[in-house]
Amino acid sequence: MAKNTYDSKAIEVLSGLDPVKKRPGMYTDTSCPNHLIQEVLDNSIDEAIAGHCSNIKIKIHKDGNIQIADDGRGMPVDIHPEHKVSGVELILCKLHAGAKFSGEEYNFSGGLHGVGVSVVNALSENLQVNIKRDSKDHEMSFNNGDKKNELRIVGDVGIRNTGTTIKFKPNEKYFESVEIKVKELKHLLKAKAVLCPGLTIDFHYEKKKEKIKWFYEDGLKSYLDDVSEGIDLILEESILSSKNSDTQEVEFVINWSEKPSKNKLEETYVNLIPTPLGGSHLNGFKSGLLESLKEFCEYRSLLPKGLKLNADDVISNAIFVISSKMQNPQFAGQTKERLDSKDHMTFVSSATKDILSIWLNKHTEEGEKIAELAIMSAQTRIKASSIVERKKTFKGPALPGKLSDCNSEDLNETELFLVEGDSAGGSAKQARERSFQAIMPLRGKILNTWDLESQEIIKSQEIKNLSTAIGVLPGSSDITSLRYGKICILADADSDGLHIATLLCALFLRHFKSLVNEGRIFIAMPPLFRIDCGKEVLYALDEKHKDNVVKEFKAKKGKPKINIQRFKGLGEMNPSQLRETVMDPQTRQLVRLSISATDNANAMMDLLLSKKNAPARKEWLEKKGSLVRI
Repeated sequence: MAKNTYDSKAIEVLSGLDPVKKRPGMYTDTSCPNHLIQEVLDNSIDEAIAGHCSNIKIKIHKDGNIQIADDGRGMPVDIHPEHKVSGVELILCKLHAGAKFSGEEYNFSGGLHGVGVSVVNALSENLQVNIKRDSKDHEMSFNNGDKKNELRIVGDVGIRNTGTTIKFKPNEKYFESVEIKVKELKHLLKAKAVLCPGLTIDFHYEKKKEKIKWFYEDGLKSYLDDVSEGIDLILEESILSSKNSDTQEVEFVINWSEKPSKNKLEETYVNLIPTPLGGSHLNGFKSGLLESLKEFCEYRSLLPKGLKLNADDVISNAIFVISSKMQNPQFAGQTKERLDSKDHMTFVSSATKDILSIWLNKHTEEGEKIAELAIMSAQTRIKASSIVERKKTFKGPALPGKLSDCNSEDLNETELFLVEGDSAGGSAKQARERSFQAIMPLRGKILNTWDLESQEIIKSQEIKNLSTAIGVLPGSSDITSLRYGKICILADADSDGLHIATLLCALFLRHFKSLVNEGRIFIAMPPLFRIDCGKEVLYALDEKHKDNVVKEFKAKKGKPKINIQRFKGLGEMNPSQLRETVMDPQTRQLVRLSISATDNANAMMDLLLSKKNAPARKEWLEKKGSLVRI
């Protein structure tokens, strides 16, 4: 039970690696240890980008240990002048310690925040690092992020024999599973070799006695040719080009297929780090591609009258890889799945437009084939939008840009999740079942609509977008154009999230009452806590639920080691956790918003939200506010 008193004694300051152990989900993907491997690998890759490493070896041992070795310069072993510990200890034990902030040691790098390899150390049962440097083999060991022994010399090596080897075993209490997703890992390793021509990557999976070596002298072009084998491409030679400046570079390869392929290649990277959610570089690439093709079509009068191309038309049949390199890239989160560097978008757009414009005018026959595919895609898109089998909109307005729609048209199964914030929206898009679940992120707290008329609230862009997505106008009893069978409110489990959920409930009760009466409105119940006990994982909705779960674990197992994670918000949950707890119909909890003749819902909403009831609300809070538990 939460204490009523709150003073300075309640304030904790987490030091060293404790923040990572306390909230691992804020620093890495806790579904499996693949991201830990990537963090160590990226340090070796940064050495390769800088020209100091040509070989990287990755080994997955039978006992669960993971080993990554490179022939780079080796981590610094001398004593840091300010912190009075060796460079390697600083790197592995202190968050935000690294040589990649100034840009003096690495022009382009994936390590930005200085937390990557220290996170690996914090979340590993044991970690051993060997550094070959200055003709000596140095060794240091750690248990659960704590130093086991000081850095020591364990042997001699040749003057030119340098590099770093890190061997670690992920601690299972921090992960849903400690099994490595080998297929995804191999794809990542292959891509790294492709994006860094001249780099050799060796992979050894001891359990399956599998050994693979990747080396791509031609880089992107040979990768695209390899992956697209069996696909009919319209260009005999894929377009491969690059442009660079002092602070950023972009390289891309692209081709088009006659027919869309389910497994077509669409990959983007920043400093050799995969960005599956795209971002600035992908948006810039699509923009430059569109502008160059529109220019080509207009000059040669290829576009039918009234037809306008968009970026998706140009790229719908394309297969491509984009590799950007830049100083100080801005990512959407620690897992670096989306690039948010706005300036880089302009650079990539300009570079792509210049390169493609020149290519199209030199290869007019092939350019016309590309234009034909884009025109066919645009015509198909326009034809599909005019079909009224499933009403996409009401009275004409386009669907909101932030809406990620589903494929199904069956009201018996379709679901729309109204999600709090872009971060949670991104995770929800990955967690959803695309066939019947749609996602629409909302910008924080929406307008308090309880005292307003329906014709007033439609002036709010957020509510207008929401109304357009649903297919029903505020205040209307006509729901024949309803686009989803279930509309689910998905907000954080904390007080801010509950406030947002209350505002949305008020919106539906006041202005979309027909949907409430039809039983179409639901509130998702995301957990506030994750409780791990050995290999057993349970989720709790609130403090009371958490305490009950802990009691059950203790009753069953005596004095078990229990790890409790409090979710800061939906955006902190990885997609697999979000899918299990709030989106999978088999495991989620949904509460239907309903009212009956005996309910005092209107009176309660008046008390909570009406501006006229401020004095009564103040009195109620003074009497009942202490009962609230978060």
